[in-house]
Amino acid sequence: MSTLNKKELSESDICDLYITPAIKDAGWDPMLQIRREVTLTPGPVIVRGEMSARNTKRKKYADYVLSWEPGIPIAVIEAKDNNHTVSHGMQQALGYADIMKIPSAFSSNGDAFASHNKIPVDGEDIETEFPLASFPPPEILWERYKKYRGIKDEDEKVTTEAYYSDASGKEPRYYQVEAINRVVEAAAGGQKRLLLVMATGTGKTYTTFQIIWRLWKARIVKRVLFLVDRNILADQTLVNDFKPFTGVMTKIKNRKIDPAYEINIGLYQAITGTDEADKIFKSVSRDFFDLIVIDECHRGSAADDSAWREILEYFDSAIQLGLTATPKETKYVSNINYFGEPVYTYSLKQGIEDGFLAPYKVVKINIDKDIDGWTPSPGMKDDLGHEIEEREYNQADMERILILNKRSKLVAKRVMKHLNATNPYDKTIIFCEDIDHAERMRKAIVNAAGQIAIDNPRYVMRITGDSKEGKDELDNFIDPESKFPVIATTSELMTTGVDAKTCKLIVLDKTINSMTTFKQIIGRGTRIDEDFNKYFFTIIDFKKATDLFRDPDFDGEPVVIYEPEDDDPPVPPDPPEDDEDNNDSGDENNRNTKKYVVDGVPVWIVNERVEYIGNDGKLTTQSYKEFSRDQVQSEFASLDDFLRTWNSAEKKNAIIEQLEEHGVILENLQEVVGKDYGDFDLICHVAFDQPPLTRKERANNVKKRNYFTKYGEQARAVIDALIDNYADKGIKSIEDARILQLKPFSNFGTPIEIIKNIFGGKRQYEIALKEIENELFNTERTA
Repeated sequence: MSTLNKKELSESDICDLYITPAIKDAGWDPMLQIRREVTLTPGPVIVRGEMSARNTKRKKYADYVLSWEPGIPIAVIEAKDNNHTVSHGMQQALGYADIMKIPSAFSSNGDAFASHNKIPVDGEDIETEFPLASFPPPEILWERYKKYRGIKDEDEKVTTEAYYSDASGKEPRYYQVEAINRVVEAAAGGQKRLLLVMATGTGKTYTTFQIIWRLWKARIVKRVLFLVDRNILADQTLVNDFKPFTGVMTKIKNRKIDPAYEINIGLYQAITGTDEADKIFKSVSRDFFDLIVIDECHRGSAADDSAWREILEYFDSAIQLGLTATPKETKYVSNINYFGEPVYTYSLKQGIEDGFLAPYKVVKINIDKDIDGWTPSPGMKDDLGHEIEEREYNQADMERILILNKRSKLVAKRVMKHLNATNPYDKTIIFCEDIDHAERMRKAIVNAAGQIAIDNPRYVMRITGDSKEGKDELDNFIDPESKFPVIATTSELMTTGVDAKTCKLIVLDKTINSMTTFKQIIGRGTRIDEDFNKYFFTIIDFKKATDLFRDPDFDGEPVVIYEPEDDDPPVPPDPPEDDEDNNDSGDENNRNTKKYVVDGVPVWIVNERVEYIGNDGKLTTQSYKEFSRDQVQSEFASLDDFLRTWNSAEKKNAIIEQLEEHGVILENLQEVVGKDYGDFDLICHVAFDQPPLTRKERANNVKKRNYFTKYGEQARAVIDALIDNYADKGIKSIEDARILQLKPFSNFGTPIEIIKNIFGGKRQYEIALKEIENELFNTERTA
């Protein structure tokens, strides 16, 4: 019997034969504690033009994740084949341990384990190596994890309470696991005020459900109040993520808190009021609720509505958990001063980098009167006969004070130009200065859309707080299955809490000074919905709002600005009128502002600029062609390097798949360079500036050279058909043996008969195919 040679084994074989048995022998339960081949992140979506692709080269994929209990990861292992050293995978493992916030990382090549311990004691080395048989048991790594996370022994039962799971097999993502565990650990440790910051689209409601479920099952909390500020959010929560609470859960209605239910979902407007008699939350004792969760807490508890603060103050003995994508930090209000530093933050930037959130492209459009300004002639009157104040009006004045009708029409035409070039049924939100502007924009879109708006009266709807008809259509706008409305014009109503998964276009014709508002608006487009082919979204910006992307505060750590004195409350009563975070919608202010409506002033677009998210997370003007060039050159240092790899590859498709991992999709490049070019020429042209030949030109060059005269008549006929197939469909088609089942090949017999009888066997057929490829791509003999 031959001796097993480790050097010849694959990484998977090393795992099966050496690493997994060693972990099991250390006492780890293979069903509950050992997870193999765990995808932590799918890799970011790259978008250029109207094209997108996942860069799977940047996905995070752990060979092993070890858990104390399901959902409580405590260690990660990176495996390598035996041609690598024991510690070769340690840097990868440390990267995974870092995002999962766990203290133990291991690497192995099947000979031994390398270990990294983030909390060594008694002079221990941080990194060590030990034999396979010495892998630590679960209890050792659990104690290390508890120390690393600050979990006390008496809190262990709560922190290990099981997650909810059902037959669907849905599991929380790595960052949701971390968010859930951080909150549960903090609550178990006695912390009363908690802040959880998660970017829009990252599953805050599902995360919240698991937090409540675990605390409720552990009986740390018995009664829960989940406060939301939109009716639609309460209804969605009941039937979706919180459905497992059916029987113990109710929505507060008829101005009554029913003590028969343990989980209460409430619209804060429904339990508060201006009169003492309306404050129904006071109908129960101050210790009635053990946990209060405040959704979109930046809107209420720390900012513009004291009603939420009154509820929190009444139930001050309860655990209070604030949820937000954008903690509000201004000189007047502060989430952090109330709730404390976030127990966990998952940012928009990280979500896009991981590939869980949709990236965006930005189309910046400058209109001449916005940029250059406009000054009326002395004594000029507007269309309503009002004399226009003589001064220069600029971008901030447009649609707020000065209404140039031709400007509204220009914006609407540009929006419809984009939709008609992509898909006129892509869900779109247009953010306007105020309700009046939203109505004018609705009218302008109807006129710009033409027949499509005539045929479908709900094609565009104004969805604002004062429009019952519009608000009634909000559910239909959000529903991916509902075709109409397609376009929503709004001012403030849809900036937050609207789960429009399939929204592909956001139009900004709104002056935005508040980073909080800006991030909330951008969040309307950040969800990925693969079922509806939503991988990215476009922002068309007419008001330079997207300059906030370049602000260091965008997606940075929130900085506390409000600093209360000793006698001041952690959150002050009501912010002053000039608080930009409180007033940037302009609806209330603009209602009493004098406006000038002018019809005859011409306007035009002076320039446009398209920007994309680069690999560094910053906006860039790089095209898909330039992006592809950089990615190819990251794999192949020179044209000669690429040609050597291409010519020696047993199957060219392996190289194509290698580039696809970087986000280079050759079908996308065909849209840029030309559909008649094959993969080889697209790569050489885009990455190394070589003049391309079409597939047909390459096929004809091979036929002219009569290289295959050494083959018999039938073999030459099959070879000619393969060359013709390359000319039509490319290299992938002829490398797939199934092509021999199709015409014209089937005329020569079955695939087995063609390979055996015409070419003399599989090896000879593969040699002929290799010769075809050599002749097609021989750069020294292109006739």
